Amino acid sequence: MESTSDSRFDPNYAAQLLLDIAHEQSVDHLLQKLVHRAVVRPNIAGVQIWLVGEGDICPSCPQRSKCPDQTRCLHLAAGGERLSSGFEVTAGRFGDPKARMPLGVGWVGQVAATGRQMVMQGLDEEQGGGNEMGGFKELGIRGFSGSAISYKGELMGVTAAYLRGDVPDEALPWGQIFANHIGAAIANARAFEEIQRLKAQLELQNAYLQEEVVEAKAFGELIGQSAALGQLASQIDLVAPTDASVLILGETGTGKELVAREIHRRSQRREGPLVRVNCASIPKDLFESEFFGHVKGAFTGAVKDRAGRFETAEGGTLFLDEIGEVPLEMQGKLLRVLQEKRYERVGDDRTRHANVRIIAATNRDLKRAVAAGRFREDLYYRVNVFPIQVTTLKERKDDIPLLARHFVERSVKELRCPEPRLTRAGIVRLQHYDWPGNIRELRNVIERAVILARGGPLNFDLPGTESGSARVSAAREVDGAVAGIGERAFLTEAEMRVRERENLLAVLEASGWRIKGADGAAELLGVKPTTLLSRMKKMGLKRAGSR
Repeated sequence: MESTSDSRFDPNYAAQLLLDIAHEQSVDHLLQKLVHRAVVRPNIAGVQIWLVGEGDICPSCPQRSKCPDQTRCLHLAAGGERLSSGFEVTAGRFGDPKARMPLGVGWVGQVAATGRQMVMQGLDEEQGGGNEMGGFKELGIRGFSGSAISYKGELMGVTAAYLRGDVPDEALPWGQIFANHIGAAIANARAFEEIQRLKAQLELQNAYLQEEVVEAKAFGELIGQSAALGQLASQIDLVAPTDASVLILGETGTGKELVAREIHRRSQRREGPLVRVNCASIPKDLFESEFFGHVKGAFTGAVKDRAGRFETAEGGTLFLDEIGEVPLEMQGKLLRVLQEKRYERVGDDRTRHANVRIIAATNRDLKRAVAAGRFREDLYYRVNVFPIQVTTLKERKDDIPLLARHFVERSVKELRCPEPRLTRAGIVRLQHYDWPGNIRELRNVIERAVILARGGPLNFDLPGTESGSARVSAAREVDGAVAGIGERAFLTEAEMRVRERENLLAVLEASGWRIKGADGAAELLGVKPTTLLSRMKKMGLKRAGSR
């Protein structure tokens, strides 16, 4: 049974509560602690904490007709009552999360509008109607105390306490003291939550940037001097300063992601993040969460709130790689975000604004996918505002020498290998290959050659190439004397020996009869010096004037 002293105001209890809430780093935990610690007092029938927020449910709000300003109102952020039987703490009629109160309406609204503390004593059922809440007689409410929550002169909300007796005189000054401390505690908790949100966003961006660095190693820079690359650079310079959506088309390994990074780097959003989404690697059921994020408990495995790629790319660029892999049912939601610039996290009803630029890429024929019903036509036109076609490596073979040197230098640094020699014969051989894997294959071939070279000349292992006629052709091209087979499509054995001797002699003349070293005959032919000396001896080749 409660004693009379239990119902009295306890300053020590109040002071300890103020110390406790000062350390809270979550607004929700802060408000729940306040309500719980207040309602357990036997003289308290109920407690409410209202916070100023935007007018969000105006069309369905029962207070709409009384609301003078529908841009903002008081939202019931936390509340609870203490039942007399067993002293159970429950939200009850004091804790409806959908409750709204216009500023200036009712006791709570008047406290918010005036910024002054309001205390009511000796209440009955009729007087209780002034606060838009009945049941005063049932709950035994006789007193009300409301104080404005503010911080640095800004109104934040209202605290409201409903007592089963009159408000004690010694408690009157504590009402505003509590409100002031609550305002500072809320501001502190909000600041901490914002820091945590930004920290999580930066961590997510850092993870994405690390992915970008790994992926970037599969390409070079915008390196080359071919006409095809010049035209590509002109298109990038043309579209980069705008916010237009770009669709990058091209085969796998041509450098579509590099083009996206260059567009972002030359755009007005270059200070913002560039976030890449590999649509081909996302499980079908996780697309919405990956794009828009989710809240804790939205589905099995959602153990905490998570920002999506749109939120991470806020103020920057979102690169949708392999956009043709997005499921049809997800394409409609993606289109809505691109059109309305708004989205919601999975399991959340809060609408967020999407300030991002979209760059998409694909190696598929999206027009054919649209005709087959696998890709939405309206989404296709939305992302295809400015298409850029990236040419294949075999269409820009003039760039191979520069790309090869760049990849050799990068491979030496990353693989920590001795620096090899890139010969003219090696470059010619690279230019005679068709490169079905494009730039990615070129980097792979060069990395392997750098490892095997051990500081010597690079010998490229190119699949499907021949060592006979191709090598003869390469050596003759170095000397500037390329000769065709002739009218026939074959050579006799004797003719082959003559041609081989002529080719070997041409290489020796081109190298100044230098056998070893950089640009020596052995290096130009891609053979060992001992092998070359053996062939020269067999064919009786000697430099004029030598013994």
